[in-house]
Amino acid sequence: MPRILAVDDDPKIQKILQHTLSKEGFEVILAASGEEALQKARRQPPELVVLDIMMPGMDGFETFQKLKAQYHDMPVIILSARSDEVDKVVGFRMGVDDYQTKPFSPTELALRIKAVLRRLGEPAKQQRQVLKYDGLILDYSKRIVTQNNLKIELTPKEFEVLWLMASNPNKVFTKANLLDQVWDSAFYGDDNTVTVHIRRLREKLEKDPSNPCYIKTVWGIGYKFESEECT
Repeated sequence: MPRILAVDDDPKIQKILQHTLSKEGFEVILAASGEEALQKARRQPPELVVLDIMMPGMDGFETFQKLKAQYHDMPVIILSARSDEVDKVVGFRMGVDDYQTKPFSPTELALRIKAVLRRLGEPAKQQRQVLKYDGLILDYSKRIVTQNNLKIELTPKEFEVLWLMASNPNKVFTKANLLDQVWDSAFYGDDNTVTVHIRRLREKLEKDPSNPCYIKTVWGIGYKFESEECT
């Protein structure tokens, strides 16, 4: 569970953040001031910080600078009632990753958090750009899949589904997992979207789609990419 440090001195906003982000699968740590945020970040470094600007004592911008001095790569989303363009420009020039003004949509904020985390995770994902399983080769940078030296034509979403599963061999993905990570939670599709893409991948990759070698069904749960050699 990604850990989010939510910093705001308004108890009502804290409750909203706690409820919304916990519901979205995040571990939430609350702080009511910049000083408290720094203390909690030292004890439990978060994956991302949601930070109010207008707080008593140390304001959000000063808190941001102190967080960045200790944790250079820690992403920060500003959450503020100050919607002036000057504040946004200052924030982005300082290096904040996103800026959300109040009043805000909790669902939109959750999407912004996921987008920032996903964007920052791309370089790590791309470090391992080529996956090889038996005769199946996936090249992330070129977006090419070959099988026994023959190129397999995949749509962009088919490639993303296959890459996600193949880069996490033997991990079981529910349909909801795949919808969330490939289409992200802004896509209000149904489970059939995933079913169709899995079927198409099997038709293109498997010798016998009805008895798949690579993409296995885990009944009642979802799908996994089988890492053992296909015979």
